[in-house]
Parts: sequence; C-alpha cells; structure tokens
Amino acid sequence: MKPSIALLVVSDRAHKGQRQDGCETAIRAFLRRNGHTLAEVAVTPDEMDSIRSTLARWADEKRYHLALTAGGTGVSPRDITPEATSPLLDRELPGVPEAMRVASMKITPYAALSRGVAGFRGGCMIVNLPGNPKAAVENLETVFPALLHGIAKAHGDMSDCVPPPA
Repeated sequence: MKPSIALLVVSDRAHKGQRQDGCETAIRAFLRRNGHTLAEVAVTPDEMDSIRSTLARWADEKRYHLALTAGGTGVSPRDITPEATSPLLDRELPGVPEAMRVASMKITPYAALSRGVAGFRGGCMIVNLPGNPKAAVENLETVFPALLHGIAKAHGDMSDCVPPPA
C-alpha cells in the first residue's frame, strides 16, 4: 500500500509571506527519493484552531494515511504544534518522537528541546517534525520505515513484522 501523505507547515512568517519556508521543498525531495509524493500541502500560522482544524479535516474527511507537520515544536512562546496535535490523537506513538530526538541528539544538543508528538487519529498517523528543513528531513529519515510499517499495520496488514535489513 502506498500511503497518501500531507504536509502542514506551521509558521507565522511563512503564512504571512514574510519568508520562504524550506520544509516543503526538503520534505518533498526526501519523499521523491523514497518513491512517495505529497498529496497536499498547507501553510498555517501558529494558531491552535487552524492547526487542529486542518489536521482533523485531513484525518477525518480526506482520510490521508500520514499527516506531517513541520514547525512549532520548540520552546518559543508561539510554538504550540504539540499542544494542538495531542488532543486530536486516539492513540499516541511515543516511540516515534523519542527516536527522532535520540537521533537528533547526535547532531545537536538542542534536539533535547524538541517537543513533537506522534499518533493516530483514526487511520491517519500524525507526526510533528521540526521547522528547520534540515532537521525535519533528518527526523523523517530516522523514522520513515517505521511510519510506513505502522500505517500498513493500522490499515490491516496481517503479515509478520520483520525488521528491515541493517
């Protein structure tokens, strides 16, 4: 099964057109290298209702398999993506952001400040990524095989779980 994937860029400045966001380009390139595409991209300000309504619509109406967010996972006062995402989740996947933080800590000590969350809303897996394009792709690289496996399992794949070769 090839999952449908959407990206929500969470950035006040990108939403206002005050800066070009690099996450879409970087994530799109990563997905292309891995045989996937983005079905939809949206840019929203760091606003609770806007983030929640977009993610809920993507999960409940559009039924995307994977909804990625990029941005709003740090400790700045406007960084609220985890708080917007958490109440939407039916089932949390704490291992996903834990794995991303562990891998990122090998690159920068600031990774310890990342607060992203992940989980399912119905059949849609939602994963918060950092807003830095390089960090977003590094995080996605770390967990992408697990995300694909989890999505397949959530959608009824009954095959045995065999880890990918090292």
